Amino acid sequence: MSGRSLNKIMLIGNLGKDPEMRFTQGGQEQVRFTLACSRSWKSAEGEAREETDWFNISAGGSLGKICNEYLHKGSKVYIEGRLSVRQYDDAQTGQKKTYVEVFANDMMMLDTRQSGEGGYTGSQRSNSSERQPASQGASAAPVFEEDMDDIPF
Repeated sequence: MSGRSLNKIMLIGNLGKDPEMRFTQGGQEQVRFTLACSRSWKSAEGEAREETDWFNISAGGSLGKICNEYLHKGSKVYIEGRLSVRQYDDAQTGQKKTYVEVFANDMMMLDTRQSGEGGYTGSQRSNSSERQPASQGASAAPVFEEDMDDIPF
């Protein structure tokens, strides 16, 4: 497979803050939010432990609009996308910093919603290639959904 590469990340977690809509220099909508992915385990001594990793998520186009409209702080979601790692010089300290971001191309809401709230309901999926109106929802589910009981969070 010469010349081919793969950059794919799949995350399940909870939003750390409400999505924020911004516009790129080219005038395109871009939504950003943070995602907390936690894992729990027991130490050798039997003590309960938990650790959380935080991810910066960015979504554009119709997926960004859906995220902005239907997600909020605390929402549980599945995010699939491309991992981007950039380095820059901090203007204040002059030190090199690293910024890690996930560019989402697929999102599935995992929260269950009360009936009558409208919009997307639990376990519906949206990605940039599906282009369905928010009122219709999507019926496709990731292959791993049946194994989600094995996920430790």
